[in-house]
Amino acid sequence: MGENPPPSQEAPEPEPPLADRLRPRSLEELAGQAHLLGPGMPLRRAVEADRLHSMILWGPPGTGKTTLARIVAERTGYAFHQISAVFSGVKDIRAAIDAAREERTQRNRPAVLFVDEVHRFNKSQLDGFLPAVEDGTVTLIGATTENPSFELNAALLSRCRVYVLKPLEAADLRGLLERALADAERGFGGLDVAIGESELDLMAAAADGDARRALTFLELAVQTCRSGEREPVTVDRETVEAVVGGRVRRYDKGGDQHFDLISALHKAVRGSDPDGAVYWLSRMLDGGDEPLYIVRRLVRIASEDIGNADPRALEVTINAKAAYDFLGSPEGELALAQAAIYLAIAPKSNAAYTAFNRATGDVRETGSLEVPLHIRNAPTQLMKELGYGRGYHYDHDHPGGVAPEQGFLPERLAERIYYEPTERGLEGRVRDRIVELQQRRRGQAPGADSGFSNDSEG
Repeated sequence: MGENPPPSQEAPEPEPPLADRLRPRSLEELAGQAHLLGPGMPLRRAVEADRLHSMILWGPPGTGKTTLARIVAERTGYAFHQISAVFSGVKDIRAAIDAAREERTQRNRPAVLFVDEVHRFNKSQLDGFLPAVEDGTVTLIGATTENPSFELNAALLSRCRVYVLKPLEAADLRGLLERALADAERGFGGLDVAIGESELDLMAAAADGDARRALTFLELAVQTCRSGEREPVTVDRETVEAVVGGRVRRYDKGGDQHFDLISALHKAVRGSDPDGAVYWLSRMLDGGDEPLYIVRRLVRIASEDIGNADPRALEVTINAKAAYDFLGSPEGELALAQAAIYLAIAPKSNAAYTAFNRATGDVRETGSLEVPLHIRNAPTQLMKELGYGRGYHYDHDHPGGVAPEQGFLPERLAERIYYEPTERGLEGRVRDRIVELQQRRRGQAPGADSGFSNDSEG
């Protein structure tokens, strides 16, 4: 007879990741978000008074959205139901609402329906929540990394309060790492882990505001250096640098951060801050933004915010674009930095931008006003007989190259002034020149000739 096979041994279940084991169990354990959960803050008051309301938690990954939803539901005595918009459809939404309704009717217990990645639902799916939220069947808590103003429909937003979760500060992340090292039940408190202060600081900085990322760095470092179950674990600098070396900073080049950063770059240039300009430029390039998108904005800035106060600004930005086309990344990015710095320190004027907007506004308001007869083209005899070109004075035949009493706007707009140069940079000279031209056009003797030069000041 053959031998009986040995009894099968089931493999032990793998230990959950450190970030999951160390998930906060109370508001007191939750790192950061003092603007929402500090003493006297609105969300903290609502939770302490057991007055939970539908809400949208908006913030970057690793800031505690899911954890916060679980904690507030547990603390206020609500049943907790969770679905993810990544994997769920209308059928799942109905099932979750039915479960909440049963909880309320049979157990007299209110329910939270937590929807992770709520922005991934389409409009019709989001509309499916409205009746249950409206009649109080569920208190909806949605979590999103995207701007709710753009991603959620107005009907749902009007029934929810939006709370913005901020990235965690390095000090918060450092405290979280220290707690993981000290906690014998959920962390590494029983392993006798030795790790230096600077190594913890490096991991906290590299996590870039993300608690989950910080704990993952620590877990990888400990596992890499662990040689036995009971031996002390020494985490060295080389291991930490290897673990965090491939980190990716938080940046969504197709979302809010993209628009926030290009806005910051534009405003830093407009505010004449070269340090701010080159910092935000570097942030966008580091995040993988398209350099040609950035240089297009720089070209616009050269006209919108600098204009004729320094016409060379436009030339510099066009040259930066040509240099980038020639060199590519990363070498060509230096030309973009040079252009951004030049724009920041150049004298500023939005007079050309304002003039164009005023003229465009008049065009839209007044329609197709006729071209005055004296400045119309008259290539045929009939057109000459109809008065085309009659009374036009060839400016080069007059002193200063300006014919007196000759206008160039439609009669209805004859007194309009669109371009009002500032006194900054070259526009100071442009302003003097315009005064002279206006005097000559009115048939008056001009004052002292201010001259006109393409050299820029300032």
